[in-house]
Amino acid sequence: MALYENTIRLKGFVGKDAATHTTTDNKTFATFELATKSSYKDKGGEWQSQTYWHNVVVFGKHADIAAQLTKGDYVELKGESRSSEFESVTDGVTIKQRRSEVRATALRKLERPARQSDDAASVEVASEVAA
Repeated sequence: MALYENTIRLKGFVGKDAATHTTTDNKTFATFELATKSSYKDKGGEWQSQTYWHNVVVFGKHADIAAQLTKGDYVELKGESRSSEFESVTDGVTIKQRRSEVRATALRKLERPARQSDDAASVEVASEVAA
């Protein structure tokens, strides 16, 4: 058993076309935003859902796959959570900021699932949680 583990598995939809970038030492990587969703029943018995946005960075051979992703693509990825701090200067004021991202180590594009109503999707999620 590992003492520490930083593993994330996400499945969701790409929010906008992936962008490719090159590091100073000519390594290519891709970035994109991934939307995931969770649902629950509130105290009044109504289904509530919330969308979460994840900044994803992909290096290596999977960057070639990620570079071809377009808005609306359905993907599954595995990776780890990363965060970094940086400073930005606006109007002479220095502000410390923190950025969180998922560094994907495995990525695959999936077939787009058949469209479900929000209620059907919520029931499916709720049954998975109960299991």
